[in-house]
Amino acid sequence: MLASDGTIPEIGETDIVDEALTSRRSVRAFLSKPVEDEMVRDILTVAARAPSGTNMQPWKVYVVTGEKKQAVSDAILNSGIRAEKAVWDEYRYYPDQFFEPYLTRRRAVGFALYNLLDIGRRDVERMRAQHDRNFVFFDAPVGMIFTIDRRLNVGSWLDHGMFLQSIMIAARGRGLHTCPQAAFAPYHKQIRPLLEIPQEEVVVCGMALGYEDESKPENQLRSERAPLEEFVTFVK
Repeated sequence: MLASDGTIPEIGETDIVDEALTSRRSVRAFLSKPVEDEMVRDILTVAARAPSGTNMQPWKVYVVTGEKKQAVSDAILNSGIRAEKAVWDEYRYYPDQFFEPYLTRRRAVGFALYNLLDIGRRDVERMRAQHDRNFVFFDAPVGMIFTIDRRLNVGSWLDHGMFLQSIMIAARGRGLHTCPQAAFAPYHKQIRPLLEIPQEEVVVCGMALGYEDESKPENQLRSERAPLEEFVTFVK
C-alpha cells in the first residue's frame, strides 16, 4: 500500500505482527511438501514464550508425522464412532444448546464452507466425509496432539489456549498455515495408546501444520469477525 505521498512505506514491526495475526486462519487442505523438523522445533520453542500464570507452562505436545500420523488417522477413522456420536467425556468444547449470537455465527461459517465445496444442506454423507478430513489433518505433513494435566484448573486452560495461538502465529511468520482441531478430543481412547499419553493428561485438541494448498476451494473461506462495537465497552 502506498503512503499518502506516493512512497512505499517501510514495513515495521507492527505491520509484521498484524499480518501474522490477520492472515492466520483455519486451512483445510495442505500440500504434501514436508516441513523440516528444525522448523517445527523453532515454532514450538518460540510459542513456549506464551504467557503462563506463575510460569506453570501447562501444555504438552505430541508431534506426529509419517507412519505414526497415519496410525492416529486410521485408529480414529476405523473406530466406527461417527463424529455426531462421539462422546465428549473429558471436557465439553461447545454448549449443550447453542444460543445467539453464537448459533448464527456457527451456522454462517459452516454454510460458507459447504457452499465453497458445493455440499448441500441435506448431503449428510459429504458433510461427514468433509468432517472426517480433520482426522487426516487435512493432509498436512505434520500433526500435533495437545494435552493438559487433568488436575489443573481453568486458568491453566487459558494459558494453554495462548500457547496454541502462539504456535499459529509463529507458523505464519515462517510461511506456514495451521488448523486447530477440537475434533480430536472425543477420540482420546484411540489416540492415547498410540502416543503413550498418560491417563492424567486430557487430550485438548489436534492441529494440522504445513503449507497451504491454494488450489482447493475450501481454502477460500474467510470467516467474518464481529465489529468492535459488539464486544468492546470503553469505560472512562
